[in-house]
Amino acid sequence: MTTQEIIEQIQELILEDRRISAKSIAEQLGISHERVGSIIHEDLDMRKLSAKWVPKCLNADQKRQRCQSSEQFLEFFRRDSSDFLSRLVIMDEIWLYHFDPETKQQSMEWRHSGSPGPKKFRVQKSAGKVIASIFWDQDSILSDRLPKAQTINAEYY
Repeated sequence: MTTQEIIEQIQELILEDRRISAKSIAEQLGISHERVGSIIHEDLDMRKLSAKWVPKCLNADQKRQRCQSSEQFLEFFRRDSSDFLSRLVIMDEIWLYHFDPETKQQSMEWRHSGSPGPKKFRVQKSAGKVIASIFWDQDSILSDRLPKAQTINAEYY
């Protein structure tokens, strides 16, 4: 039988550590794993969700700049849709850090069914890193890694 006290204890444990496992809750409270699962899902209406990996946390100005760039691309497309892709070359670069990312299982948290899933940003950086540059157009892709001790400048590009 489930009492309100047990439900509140489970909720308190989850709010203290949203990554706590149902097995750990069951062991701490001395009840079955199945009962804990039932209380979490049915009484507390919670699910365990994995964090959604987001590469960058953009500020308002960066978001505005991306919107402006997108609007410019749409305008170019509206002017000449048949030649749009042949004139477009896209480039991106990213620093690749050497670190062990948290696994999907490790990132899981208990959330109410209506609440959004957790997000995680790359925050852990290590001493080892390399920059990767990628260029592509409608026909091909070119990628490159910057050699150690090389500086990115116009001549390098």
